[in-house]
Amino acid sequence: MTTANKLTILRLLLIPVMLFFVYFEPLKTPTQILQLPLNQLIFAIIFVIASITDLLDGYIARKYNQITTFGKFLDPIADKVLVLTAMLYLLHINEARMGIWAVMIVIMREFMVTGVRLLAVDKGKVIAASPYGKIKTAATMVALVMFLFNDFLLPTIITDIIWYIAVLFTVISGVDYIWKNKEIVLESI
Repeated sequence: MTTANKLTILRLLLIPVMLFFVYFEPLKTPTQILQLPLNQLIFAIIFVIASITDLLDGYIARKYNQITTFGKFLDPIADKVLVLTAMLYLLHINEARMGIWAVMIVIMREFMVTGVRLLAVDKGKVIAASPYGKIKTAATMVALVMFLFNDFLLPTIITDIIWYIAVLFTVISGVDYIWKNKEIVLESI
């Protein structure tokens, strides 16, 4: 098994660990660190570590030619599950701030893009990531980290703006993805 694939599996294994800390009552005590309960602080730190494994596994796979079919399959799943775990947790602790409507936009986009990718694979085509998708991913990760770390005690409007930029680029990248690959979709109807 390649190092890149091991990092992807590690990212998946960290998700239940994150969830453990959500429900572990003895750690729901306040801390002086960013005014966060200890369990939320641990959740946030593990999220950052898991996110770093995402950067590392892609870098390692490309640099050391460790790109595998297993990695192509599992890496995007691990990414989506990690991000959705954080979003659902944030909905749980502050629904008004995260907005279920925004999370649903993200979920719908991910299902649509995954569906188009599956159709493309069936036709033997590879679809490259778009610049809009890269902006969406970066803005989403920054917003989630800021939400998880209590905005780093900055005004909440900063995180909110980054989050709305992420949601906007989620829509833009989804529409762009469908539009650029409409032939694949239309062939399958």
